[in-house]
Amino acid sequence: MSAPVNFTPVSGFDLPRFAGIPTFMRLPHVSIDDPAINSVDIGLIGTPWDSGTTNRSGARHGPRALRDLSTMIRAEHGANGTRPFEQANCADLGDVSPNPVDIQDGLKRMTDFYERVMAAGIRPLTAGGDHLCSLPILRALAASSPLAMIHFDSHTDLFDSYFDGNRYTHGTPFRRAVEEGLLDPKRVVQIGIRGTNYGREDRDFAESVGIRIIPIEEFFKRGVEDVMVEAREIVGDTSTYISYDIDFVDPTFAPGTGTPEVGGPNSFQALQVVRELKGVSIAGADLVEVSPPFDTNGATAWLGASLMFELLCVMV
Repeated sequence: MSAPVNFTPVSGFDLPRFAGIPTFMRLPHVSIDDPAINSVDIGLIGTPWDSGTTNRSGARHGPRALRDLSTMIRAEHGANGTRPFEQANCADLGDVSPNPVDIQDGLKRMTDFYERVMAAGIRPLTAGGDHLCSLPILRALAASSPLAMIHFDSHTDLFDSYFDGNRYTHGTPFRRAVEEGLLDPKRVVQIGIRGTNYGREDRDFAESVGIRIIPIEEFFKRGVEDVMVEAREIVGDTSTYISYDIDFVDPTFAPGTGTPEVGGPNSFQALQVVRELKGVSIAGADLVEVSPPFDTNGATAWLGASLMFELLCVMV
């Protein structure tokens, strides 16, 4: 048997934050094969994979950068006093072993890993990776019944296919998730959508199945609190997946991403929308599309790590 695990993060008072082996938020690393896995409540997981990217790759390096910057996270939420590491046993479960040259095998590897996470009774908080990573996670989490979803992004990711019928890219995961019965479209809301378009295909699909899209113009006109009241009403008390693409945030604050879109929220509004998830029944969450090659000063990864902490606080 393995030794008992101390689920308290290493304090910066005990070991400088620039020292030691980086794990998410300085939490213990617990392998999926370790018997201690059964004591974990929330597992932080990396999906270093971006084979679904259609333009600027690099998000495969996101989990490593997010781990490194997350060493700056401390024990207590500065605004509301939440101390998540005292309310739940949290651990870094490592990375899903990716296949960078085979999309279907890569998807299967992720689903297999998350099925084991679910079997251990763990709720996952994932660091991507491109947004296609959400699909295999949902295949594991929604195996028994469809989930609701609150989705922060500048893109809908509801397209049918790219490049001669390829149906598995970071622009298609939620179209596939609806078709596979993983999401209840009438309990899905997408917030912050903006930018130029190829056409109306994704919007038409959303309208046909009942997905609520809140474009950025409406977001700014109504304000964070009002928009999030509606988001909570849409998902109700249904088990809900939270998917947060870092390109929801304006590239002034988060330039390190593959498909940036101008005219987005600032970094404080990025935190606010997560804080307004309080009371939502969260089955799991992800933070995706941080791309270190375009993040020269680490600001995007630091914002991403901070958003993961915000998500953790509402998950506990």
